[in-house]
Amino acid sequence: MATNITTESAISLLATYLRRHLGLHIIVLGAVLAAVACSIGTRYSMKYLVDAISGGPEMITVVWWALAVFSILVGGDFLLWRLAGWASARVFPRVGADLRLDLFRHLLGHSVEYFSKRLAGSLANRVTTAADAVFTIETMVTWNALPPAAAVLGALLSLIFIQWPVALALTVAVVLIGLAMGWAAVRGGPHHRTYAGKAAEVAGQVVDVVTNHITVRSFGAIHREHRRLDASVTDEVTAHTRALSYMERVRLLHAFLVWMLSAAMLVWAVLLWQDGKITAGDVVVISSLSLVVLQASRDLAVALVDLTYHWNRLREAVEVLALPHDRFGQPGAPALVCRHGAIEFQNVGFSYGEGAPVFDGLDLRIEPGERVGIIGASGSGKTTLLSLLQNLHAPTSGRILIDGQDVSAMGSAGLHDAIAVVPQDVSLFNRSVLENIRYGSPDASDMDVMMAARAARCEQFIQELPQGYDTVVGERGMRLSGGQRQRLGIARALLVNAPILLLDEATSALDAASEAAIQEALSHLMHRRTVIAVTHRLSTIMSFDRAIVLRDGRIVEDGSPAELCRGNGQFASLWRLQMGKSAQTHHAEHSPTAPLHDLASANSNIRRFG
Repeated sequence: MATNITTESAISLLATYLRRHLGLHIIVLGAVLAAVACSIGTRYSMKYLVDAISGGPEMITVVWWALAVFSILVGGDFLLWRLAGWASARVFPRVGADLRLDLFRHLLGHSVEYFSKRLAGSLANRVTTAADAVFTIETMVTWNALPPAAAVLGALLSLIFIQWPVALALTVAVVLIGLAMGWAAVRGGPHHRTYAGKAAEVAGQVVDVVTNHITVRSFGAIHREHRRLDASVTDEVTAHTRALSYMERVRLLHAFLVWMLSAAMLVWAVLLWQDGKITAGDVVVISSLSLVVLQASRDLAVALVDLTYHWNRLREAVEVLALPHDRFGQPGAPALVCRHGAIEFQNVGFSYGEGAPVFDGLDLRIEPGERVGIIGASGSGKTTLLSLLQNLHAPTSGRILIDGQDVSAMGSAGLHDAIAVVPQDVSLFNRSVLENIRYGSPDASDMDVMMAARAARCEQFIQELPQGYDTVVGERGMRLSGGQRQRLGIARALLVNAPILLLDEATSALDAASEAAIQEALSHLMHRRTVIAVTHRLSTIMSFDRAIVLRDGRIVEDGSPAELCRGNGQFASLWRLQMGKSAQTHHAEHSPTAPLHDLASANSNIRRFG
């Protein structure tokens, strides 16, 4: 059962997971408290044992009874601690695992804007940090905080029946020490949160560099990245040292106070015995319980300081990961129902953050089953248009409709079922070829996957891989070429029975021969679907129903490709340029002396038209 973590603080979130496994937590709590009671009882039984021994041989029966009680309490102490250990070994890892899974689920519900502002590695590190912190907190409370707290309370109650002034003095001392340590722990919180943030950022930078290791090597930036990481690690170490040094100063102060109070209690007990106010057994039990109280308060103080450290790590991670979803994952959102694939942009405005508007009043309608090509220079808004349609970004004004339904108000699951996407940079998981093709349609059979691969012209290169369809492709598909990754992306889209198909430079990584071979697969993929294709190669959209030219977020040309070719606009200019470039390429293959300035001129024009 997943937990909704969007509205919960760290403390209420932790309480939720404790309640989820309440039975085992009660066993742990009860066993620890009972074990501490046995431990206190052994010290109290020492009073009767010493007093009985002091009474001479005639008290031998009492001595043996006191010894039997003492032995039973010692045995109970040992067994109860083992019961607590058994129960905690079964529940504490489960709590951490549940939290990790729920944080991961919540993390994936965040929008593109959320991820664009944060390093992926730092987010992954925070998921692990939160789970580890919860496990450590539960462990420390069980073994380091709860036992001394219960021991202090039990010892003080026992001392009341022996010498209440001693009990009162110890109570006042413990309360004052506890308040001082609590105040110190709170003051140290910012140091711990700062360190947690620095540690997460270092982890994020490491993952960022490892992910882009080819770029690092290509630009000879290994030493530069070493220096960059060295500076970040230095900041992390400084923050960590500051946090640990603060904790040690607090512990040193507490150790000094406990030392002084322990000596004072022992002197007091001896003076009371000297005055005949207490027995020798009372001296033993007062001294023993006083040491229990003071040492337990020391252990408790140390545990509280350590708990503050781990608590602030948990708090920092939850504050970043458990932010409310700005658009995705909102409960109660209706599912989009797409049967025809009609698309409409109504007076849409959009800008990235505080930047200049990409769109300002964009109006566009695409009929069901219509195939539309989008072209334009870089920065004209082509890819942004596709992102808005997929609800990866929210328009700042206007509406985007699919079959008359506002995509911003719909649940994400129905929207994803309505749209199949072949992106320019096909992202693959470090899994098998079979799993990657089937990712958009998890219920597809192996035969369906193979048929899609065959249609996308993947079958030949897949058969040449070491394990065929079972070959793991590496992180982001690094064991495959760009063209092979793009063909797998097309095969994946073939499996998705979606009425809308988005192609974002779907053949950009293919050479001319491969592109020609893949056109048949794309034609099959586009059959009876509404298609929007972003491309720089006009040959891929010449058979489309419409072509749209974007410039600075505005539609400047709209018509059939044949009509636009006959005009004098950007589409016609780019068409003539690309046809001329094809002719130049053919000529260059037969004439090695083809002038280089023609190539430079073509590149200049390509940059002009994007």
